[in-house]
Amino acid sequence: MDWKRHRREAHSQTRLQEFLRQIVYGGNDGIVTTFAIVAGFAGAASEGVAQIGGLAVLVFGLANLFADGVSMGLGEFLSARSEHDLYHRQRALELDEIARNPEHERMELFEILRQRGLPAGQADTVTTHLADHPNIMADLMLTYEFGMHSPEEDNPAMNGLFTFGSFILFGAVPLLPYFLRPADDFSFWLSVIATGLALLSLGLLRWYATGERALRCILETLLVGTTCALVAYGVGWVVGG
Repeated sequence: MDWKRHRREAHSQTRLQEFLRQIVYGGNDGIVTTFAIVAGFAGAASEGVAQIGGLAVLVFGLANLFADGVSMGLGEFLSARSEHDLYHRQRALELDEIARNPEHERMELFEILRQRGLPAGQADTVTTHLADHPNIMADLMLTYEFGMHSPEEDNPAMNGLFTFGSFILFGAVPLLPYFLRPADDFSFWLSVIATGLALLSLGLLRWYATGERALRCILETLLVGTTCALVAYGVGWVVGG
């Protein structure tokens, strides 16, 4: 069975929900990283952003946007591939343990099921049945003993693509005022507003996908972005005098 298709059709799971982690991760980092360039230049300019020039902001901002975007996308791809490799290695070790010392592994699974709330009799019955199916037993042991979940349904390439796309899409927003008008203090404040709206949009995406409280999703996203922006502005101000 195609479980991803089943989730989308039977449980109405959207692409947004399926790749929410990559979208939020890439989008937040893109916004913060690009605005850090703008804020850093603004903080370094003793007489305003115009002293440095919009071209410098755009050159450094775009170079940083695409370089970091590619790095984020490839990093997500490699991270997912590494999780796949680690899971398969640990699963092979678990299957070997089950084959070499089945009684010990059976007792471990029994204790795990007891800790998960099953009465002793039911836990013993389930363990007895699962002992005849080492593959299922290994998957359960990895989940409950090591907190590892099967990555078979994950697509590392799609994870990387969504991270990259979200990074570029949201990360371009703080630069928009510098494409539309000369670099001055007003452009900087327009960038601040655009950045806030981008973070607000990302928070609303979280709320829409998760169904959690809208205020919490928005405030958390805004708080993280604002903190990073203030740090970047402060560093620029200290270095630029």
